[in-house]
Amino acid sequence: MTHSLLHLLAGAALLAAPVSVSLAQDPPKAVIIDSIPPKVLPVDGIAAVVGDQVILVSEVLAEANRRRAGGVQVNSAKELAQLEADVVLQLIEVELLVQKAIEEKVELNQADIDRSLDENEKKIRAQFTTELEFRQALKEAGFGSLEEWRKLQGDLVKRDNLQRDVVQKLRRDGKMTAVNVSESEVTEAYEANRERLPKKEERVGLRQIVVATTPSDGAKARARAKVDSLRTELEQHPEDFENVAKRESMDLSNKELGGDLGWNRRGRMVPEFDRMMFALNPGVISPVVETSFGFHIIRVDRVQPAEVKARHILIRAVLDSTDEGRAKLLADSIAEAWRKSGSYDSLSVKFHDDAGGEDKSIPEYPRSELPEAYRNALEGKALNEILDPFPIPDRSAGVNKFVVAQVTFLDAAGEFSLSEVRGRFRDQLSEERSMRRLIDGLKKQTYVSVRYDPVKMAADPQ
Repeated sequence: MTHSLLHLLAGAALLAAPVSVSLAQDPPKAVIIDSIPPKVLPVDGIAAVVGDQVILVSEVLAEANRRRAGGVQVNSAKELAQLEADVVLQLIEVELLVQKAIEEKVELNQADIDRSLDENEKKIRAQFTTELEFRQALKEAGFGSLEEWRKLQGDLVKRDNLQRDVVQKLRRDGKMTAVNVSESEVTEAYEANRERLPKKEERVGLRQIVVATTPSDGAKARARAKVDSLRTELEQHPEDFENVAKRESMDLSNKELGGDLGWNRRGRMVPEFDRMMFALNPGVISPVVETSFGFHIIRVDRVQPAEVKARHILIRAVLDSTDEGRAKLLADSIAEAWRKSGSYDSLSVKFHDDAGGEDKSIPEYPRSELPEAYRNALEGKALNEILDPFPIPDRSAGVNKFVVAQVTFLDAAGEFSLSEVRGRFRDQLSEERSMRRLIDGLKKQTYVSVRYDPVKMAADPQ
C-alpha cells in the first residue's frame, strides 16, 4: 500500500514532490528529532542517469535531509538507507515526468510561476524576524546568494508544474486510463491505513430563523423625517448629492465615496431598490425608497446595456437596547411555537431576516469553523433539538439580532468509517495505479541507470 493513502483525507497530491534542497517547503527553523544525524553533502557523485540527465548524490541526500527536517523519523542506519533509496526512485520518477512533459511540448505560464514564487518567498520571509536572519538561513542551507536561491526555486516550481501539467494533458488526450479497483481492495486499503488516517472532526447541520432587531415606530418616523428633509435639500441643490451623501449617509461602505455603488446588474440589490435604480434616467434623483435597510435616495450616474452606475444616500432608524429586547422576546416566541410543532417553513417565511445575508440552512459544517456564538449554543445539544435563541452581531446596525435554530445533522468526532471514505479510497487507488502504469511505461521507453544504492552500501560498508 502506498504511503500517499495516509494523506488521502487531507488531499495529498498524486505526483511526486518536486526536489527541494532549500527552505522552499519547510519551516526554516525545523529540527531533526530522530537519533541519526543528517548526512553532510558530499563533493558529489552520480546517483542515477535518466535519459541524458543525471541525478546527483547531493540531491538525494539533500532531499532526504529535508524530509527528516519535515518530520520523517529515522532511528537507524538501515532506516536512513531505505529513506535515501526511496528518494532515488522518486527523483527518477520526477525526471521521467519532466522529460515526458518536454516531449509533449507542455508550455508553462510564466506569470503563474512568478506569482507562485513571490507568494512562496513572502511566506518564507515571514518566518524570520529580520532580513539578516533570513540570509543567514540561506547561507547555512548552502546558498551563496539570494539570487542563487531564487533561481533554484524557479527551477523547482517549473519542474513541479511540468509534472502536473503533463499528467493533465495525457488524461485529456486519453493516454492515461482509469484502473478498476475491487471492493475487496478498497476494504483492504482502509483496514491497512485506518489507524493512521486523520481523525474526523465534529460536524453539524442547522436550519435557522434569524430575527432582526427592528426600530420602533417613533424611530422610523424620525428617520423618515430626516430623509425627507434631505430630499427637499437635493431638490433645491441636486448638484450637492455627493456632498450630502458624504455628510449624512449611514452606509459606511460607500459614505466616503459620495454614496457610489459602482456598476450593478439587475438582481444585485433588494427588489425595491433594484426596481427604482433601473427605472431612473441618468441624473434624475429618485423619491424616497424604503427597504429592509432603511430609507434611500438614489441617483443613477451612467447607464449601459444591462448595467447601471448609481449612488445612494441611506438613512436608518436609530436602534437601541429596547429594540433589541423586543427582538429577543420575538425570538423566544418563535422558538416556543416551533417546539409546539409549528411549521418551520411558515415561521421562516414570516420572520427570517432575508436582508441580513444569513442562510436559512447550513446542511453540514465543521463545528470548529462556526462562529463562537454558534459553537456555544450547540454545546451538549442533540439531533433535532431546537436551540434557545442566541445573539449574533448585526454590525451594520450596531446591535444584536437573534438566531433560532434546529440541529438537523450531527456527526461526532472520531474515526472515519469505511462507508464515509470508500469512494475517496477507490478514486485514490485508481489514480495511483494509473500513475504507476504511466511511470512504468516511461521507464521502459527511457534509459534509466541507478548508480547509488544506499541499502547495499549500508549492508556492506566495505
